[in-house]
Amino acid sequence: MEIRKLNPTETDKFIDLIRIFETVFEMENFNIPPKSHLSKVLEMKNFMVWVTEKDQEVLGGMTAYTLDQYYSQKPLAYLYDLGVKPDFQRQGIGKALISSFTDHCFKNGFEEVFVQAETEDIGAVEFYRATGAVEKEALQFSYFPKQVFLNQKK
Repeated sequence: MEIRKLNPTETDKFIDLIRIFETVFEMENFNIPPKSHLSKVLEMKNFMVWVTEKDQEVLGGMTAYTLDQYYSQKPLAYLYDLGVKPDFQRQGIGKALISSFTDHCFKNGFEEVFVQAETEDIGAVEFYRATGAVEKEALQFSYFPKQVFLNQKK
């Protein structure tokens, strides 16, 4: 197995990973964006995609955003999504992805790598706890979709 960062020309591999996310995250009625949009996303300097492959088949991967700070010269990395094909879960692929990614970030001077997990998503919470991450408690507040606000004001 090989873990590596995708380059901007590997849109088809990115699509393979998104399809894994679609399955793992049980995304109903999901429509994948056009390939031209995904190519633009892959070209963004503040976005990274890492995959685990075996015999050129994507088994899992993760996406992350780089966040420049105004109070430090060191960037942060926000691990956005991580998923592994169901048949390959619980074989260390997710942990290996995180290890490879955090090593990359450490070597490139990042101040911190962080990820969010909803408390109700017990599988994700247990997974991230098992990776040795430092756990911090926080609340997340969202402003969209607007429908939420309209329902709350009634």
